[in-house]
Amino acid sequence: MSDFSQVSPYILLPTTEDARQMFSLSMTLEGDPFEARFELRYFPAPDRWMVSLWDHASGELLANQIPLICSYGEVNDLFAPFRCLRGGKGLGSLWVMRAVDAPNTPDPAGTTLKQFSIIYGNRL
Repeated sequence: MSDFSQVSPYILLPTTEDARQMFSLSMTLEGDPFEARFELRYFPAPDRWMVSLWDHASGELLANQIPLICSYGEVNDLFAPFRCLRGGKGLGSLWVMRAVDAPNTPDPAGTTLKQFSIIYGNRL
């Protein structure tokens, strides 16, 4: 598990092609410090990558196995449904962008995760 600290309102998540990746990062979300623990997992049967997010300090699971769905033209905030959590401050925003030379798959699948950018930070 890697640890990252970030002062920018957004960070590009450090991904590999490993089928299960876990890392922690420290950010300021909506003006409050937030210690997040991420898990990215690949599930072969649906050929889909999923993300889970924990509050690192409390160990509370906040979002579980959200499919990584790519943004096309407009930002598709995958954490928008969780805006009621953390006292109404939400979990920030998470979106997936496809690289210019990305494969024909519309979303990260199989070994294509590194050809997409996963961005996390303050609410859009």
